[in-house]
Amino acid sequence: MGKSFHPILCILISILSTISYAQDCNAYTFSNNNVYAACVTLPGLNSHLHWNYHPTNATVDLAYRQTGVTNPQWVAWAINIGGSGMVGAQALVGLVSSNGSVQAYTSSVTGYATGLQPSGLSFDVPRIRAEMVNGDVVIYATLVLPAGRMSFNQVWQVGPVTSGAPAAHQMDSANRNSVGTVDFASGQIADGGNVDGSRRHRKNTHGVLNAMSWGVMMPMGAMAARYLKVFKAANPAWFYIHVVCQASAYIVGVAGWATGLKLGSDSTGIQYNTHRDIGIALFTLGTIQAFALLLRPKPDNKYRFYWNIYHHSIGYTVILLSIINVFKGFDILDPEKKWKKAYIGILIFLAVNTVMLEAYTWFIVLKRKQEEKSEYAGNGYNQSA
Repeated sequence: MGKSFHPILCILISILSTISYAQDCNAYTFSNNNVYAACVTLPGLNSHLHWNYHPTNATVDLAYRQTGVTNPQWVAWAINIGGSGMVGAQALVGLVSSNGSVQAYTSSVTGYATGLQPSGLSFDVPRIRAEMVNGDVVIYATLVLPAGRMSFNQVWQVGPVTSGAPAAHQMDSANRNSVGTVDFASGQIADGGNVDGSRRHRKNTHGVLNAMSWGVMMPMGAMAARYLKVFKAANPAWFYIHVVCQASAYIVGVAGWATGLKLGSDSTGIQYNTHRDIGIALFTLGTIQAFALLLRPKPDNKYRFYWNIYHHSIGYTVILLSIINVFKGFDILDPEKKWKKAYIGILIFLAVNTVMLEAYTWFIVLKRKQEEKSEYAGNGYNQSA
């Protein structure tokens, strides 16, 4: 009895949660007393979608509700007929002015640099209006759905108004994840986990490549050159280890940089200026550093001292910028916290080893100098005798 009670309790809690969710969603009373058969709370941005589907003429009467809106702001809900995400979305827009009035219109989104200008859609919208009640903006509309279609990719958003026109919305996690699917006939929705999956995959690939190359392999290659060459038995092995580490990091880093360029070209209007500029600087400095190997003077060359200063300065600059840019990338991708914590753990591990190896290196160097000094003094004493 005790063993069977636990799963039964879980099922009851799940049922009660579902009933409570439905009641909360449908408890809203519209100012025009409209009643909608279907209602869902969208996963993000405090948004709700209410609708009545009419199969006889393939139309939908809907109300998109955005809560917690301030003046001035804009809100929008859209379906994407031929794709997913923002580009190609057919949007219903509510533009809230500073005095609280709301202008409702349609806008066809053709690119990321959109200003949500009024325009017609690829399907008919015979009715659209909007209102603001107690901080809730509600867009009412009737959609004539494309023939044979009931399930669509959807996107919703909220942003500021500048000089009376919609301005770019924020790029927080909630804003980026405000995509999904909706089936007007069944009332089913799904979040945006699989919407635009190829682009998300490219973002993740870009992040992994750059974090491992610039953010991990580069520092490890520098540590090999700094701390292995103090051991006489490691000469010239330390040099080849250093070259292999840095060359591998550069090649992987260039691949990551290339994926970043592709993401940028596919995301016109979405810019992360600091992250991009640091990435360009890293690629440039890394390329200069790679060619520096061809210009490396012999150890006894009089210019070797200046080459070392140049090589070390650029190398440590690349490592510092790499770590900064990896964290910039984390802020943009907004992955699960465990990934950021894992990278911080790697940095702490490298930093602790660096401190210990640095102390040991100085111990070895000072000890050798002391031995050389003692040997020199002993040789001098023997010569004078």
